[in-house]
Amino acid sequence: MVQTKAVLAILALTLVSLFMIPMQWLAVRFNLPLQRYLPWIWHLIANRLVGIRVHQIGRPVDSRPLLIASNHTSWVDIPVLGSLMPLSFIAKSEVASWPVFGLFAKLQRSVFVNRTRRSDTGKVTDSIAGRLKSGDAMVLFAEGTSNDGNGVLPFRSALLGSATRALDAEGGEVWVQPLSIAYQGLQGMPMGRQFRPRVAWYGDMELAGHLWGVFSSGALDVVVSWGEPVLVHHGTDRKVLTRTLEQSVRSMTIASLTGTADQSPKTPEIEALNLFSNGEKTVKAGA
Repeated sequence: MVQTKAVLAILALTLVSLFMIPMQWLAVRFNLPLQRYLPWIWHLIANRLVGIRVHQIGRPVDSRPLLIASNHTSWVDIPVLGSLMPLSFIAKSEVASWPVFGLFAKLQRSVFVNRTRRSDTGKVTDSIAGRLKSGDAMVLFAEGTSNDGNGVLPFRSALLGSATRALDAEGGEVWVQPLSIAYQGLQGMPMGRQFRPRVAWYGDMELAGHLWGVFSSGALDVVVSWGEPVLVHHGTDRKVLTRTLEQSVRSMTIASLTGTADQSPKTPEIEALNLFSNGEKTVKAGA
């Protein structure tokens, strides 16, 4: 029965994709406003068909520009986050050449990063900054790779520089908001450490087998927690920002996995960063 439902879900999602892909291609080709919303609709449909139930704690900040710094467990993160709001992803360059996934990533208007070529970092951050300034919310998987779903790996600071590059010489504001994804339940039951590799996609796992495993596993409960946004300015220390975001995401993830999450935690470090930002703005205004 479960396998039959999985086959039907795959067929239905294929039909939906065949209908929506040409629409999104035209929207991107002619730079139509619809290009931001069609992927959002597709992810909502995909989650319903696959049986992914997303539970949100907190909410994204309304202000723009907005860079979202998230942990990363699986390809499932994409439809989970993509169903929350119109947004785009910062993805590793290899994704662009993947069958099907590469096409979807391009139609989602992802920015691709070659992490083996440090010389490209400036070009990539400028590209991200341009998208941020145009009003796009961008998701950065700040660990630089995927984890096993049971914890959060150290965040990398290089691409967080895109937030400060979105600031013009005359000033401006850029928000960076931490976000946690935690896979909590399977078929209505707590997932537990031993079952998370059914969802987590990391190391040398085969994609085809993992895809089928998720489609045929039944209902999947995911907790998405929004942390306190940080107002970034020219004086923000990138490494301090990185550590602060990592700590926030890790604490939210642990709370979700242990079932103790009931609100988006505001860490003292984030409060301090925002107070510093507000103080600097006040000083400049009074100068």
